Amino acid sequence: MSYETLLIEEVADGPGIAVLRLNRPEVMNAMNTQMFLDMRNAFRDLRARESLRCVVLAGSGLKAFSAGGDLKERNGMSDDTWRRQHDLIEEAFLAVKDFPLPVIAAVEGHAHGGGLELALMCDFIIASETARFSLAEVKRGIMPGGGGIQNLVRAAGMRIAKQYLFTGDRFDARQAHDWGVVNEVAPAGGAVEAALAIARRILLAAPMSIRYVKLAATRGGEVDFHTGYAMDIAAYNVLVSSSDRLEGVAAFNEKRPANWTNS
Repeated sequence: MSYETLLIEEVADGPGIAVLRLNRPEVMNAMNTQMFLDMRNAFRDLRARESLRCVVLAGSGLKAFSAGGDLKERNGMSDDTWRRQHDLIEEAFLAVKDFPLPVIAAVEGHAHGGGLELALMCDFIIASETARFSLAEVKRGIMPGGGGIQNLVRAAGMRIAKQYLFTGDRFDARQAHDWGVVNEVAPAGGAVEAALAIARRILLAAPMSIRYVKLAATRGGEVDFHTGYAMDIAAYNVLVSSSDRLEGVAAFNEKRPANWTNS
């Protein structure tokens, strides 16, 4: 698969892991219409990879994950064109959020506006100590439209989220970690490797289990406890009848690595 604004890297020592990089480093990986189109198509194409187990989403270079939407492209854009572009943004970002496998954001440097919103659409974020974040859309006469409001409120809590949504102020990796927005803070330049270390541990788990856990955690977290728990049990009972459940128990008792068949 080849895309104009993205790079997909295979991980030699982690078969089943793909690193997808936003690849416009000359403009801090600002996202233009072509990148949104490429992103939507890339996540659709990645769904078809039977061997894929986890995606790490990063930016090219160490200066920025993404500075957000490309405001030079948007300068003078008509209302109709803007809305059509935003339809594409919604499709691309939801393709990330709804991807059936784990997606880990690895953030180096700047992640502002849509860049932070994209990272928040991932299952979790690993940030380097250089990471700087903001949702400053109110300073541009609009508001976050890529899920950032809903995701930041859920991650950081209502009061912290409102402060930074109202002001557009920046916050750093340590603050984001303290609030629960970022899972781990890595040394400068180390976000991707830290994310890959987690991805390699995910590879040890049963593929079907990971898919069902992601589904139950994501959808269950959006509903009341009893409804979410019913989803857990429905998925649990599917796994009880799987070959991998038998293999997992046998591997434990025989003190050997499991040989998952994804069935």
